[in-house]
Amino acid sequence: MKLSEQVKPISYLKAHAPEIIRGLAEGNDPMIITLHGEANAVLQGIDTYEETQETLAFLKLLAMGNWEIKQGEVMPAMEIVNQLRKA
Repeated sequence: MKLSEQVKPISYLKAHAPEIIRGLAEGNDPMIITLHGEANAVLQGIDTYEETQETLAFLKLLAMGNWEIKQGEVMPAMEIVNQLRKA
């Protein structure tokens, strides 16, 4: 993705909204919208957004797991299996 080609002013969005939305739905790269010459918003298709949210959730789980390991809040797998069998 060449970012410089995806930067458009808000006036472009206003004039081409339907075609932009169709393109995003078809998998086009996210678009950066500027307001008064400064980047202000990112438009992306829903599929890309959902993938991003899933990735962030996974990364959060990994970070929480790493934190728990550093805090010593871990148990050997066999101990957990044995506890589950007793329940």
